[in-house]
Amino acid sequence: MIVSASRRTDIPAFYGRWLVNRLREGFAVAVNPMNPSQRRRVPLLPHEVDGLVLWSKNPRPLLGALDALRPYACYLQFTLNAYGAEVEPGLPPLQERVDTLLRWADALGPDRVIWRYDPILLSDAYPAGFHLDRMEKLAAALRGATRQVTVSFLDDYAKTRRRVAALGARCPSNQEMLEMAPHLAAVARAHGLRIAACAEPLDLSAHGIVQARCVDAALIAFIGGKTSLTKPDPNQRPACGCAPSVDIGAYNCCAHRCAYCYANAGGAAVERNMGRHDPQGEALLG
Repeated sequence: MIVSASRRTDIPAFYGRWLVNRLREGFAVAVNPMNPSQRRRVPLLPHEVDGLVLWSKNPRPLLGALDALRPYACYLQFTLNAYGAEVEPGLPPLQERVDTLLRWADALGPDRVIWRYDPILLSDAYPAGFHLDRMEKLAAALRGATRQVTVSFLDDYAKTRRRVAALGARCPSNQEMLEMAPHLAAVARAHGLRIAACAEPLDLSAHGIVQARCVDAALIAFIGGKTSLTKPDPNQRPACGCAPSVDIGAYNCCAHRCAYCYANAGGAAVERNMGRHDPQGEALLG
């Protein structure tokens, strides 16, 4: 079993103490976000977990708890963009986040830190040229600290449509994605990085951009996990290459408040749910 922590919220940034407590206790309770009455006891003892995938935009608070992660085949999906505060209002300054990624790479090694430059949205403030320039600068700053960059393009979600429109931003068209793809791939190659696209229905392989496997059974096996899972997770989008996993997070409880985030309905819900969190609780909320 692979445990995801978490696609639904930023556990390393806001709930690291809870995660460490659950690892020490040896289990967590995962609540079905579509049916809260369905609750699953997820075993978390090292011999019961094939791999542990962390997802974060700011995992600095968890740096002090790395010893709790060492018994696991663990790696980090680190989203590092260059947007302004109007798009990603709850994040530390960019240079601090770059330093955080470098520190994680020092602790875990570059194979276990995946850089995510996503999602790519377009606007007058953030045209295609902006992304190519900033991605190149970030790739230079991260050289040697990671082996892969994962990109994705903004998807149109009903719950984010109004927030994105308020920025004057939009999803790239298929033609714009195809025009950007060879340039994104060239930036990655110039800095010794593999490049993959996360859940993109558009085939970009002709430009050297492969399908991402963000929950990657092969990487977990390389790190030292026991998984032999090879088929994609049927519960994810058709274009997703991820192996099956169990997510122990919850929606509507991330204080980063990124405008494009599909996992948050709005500020009031986030504040209410964060107030329900107990670091000693079995489930993330309640």
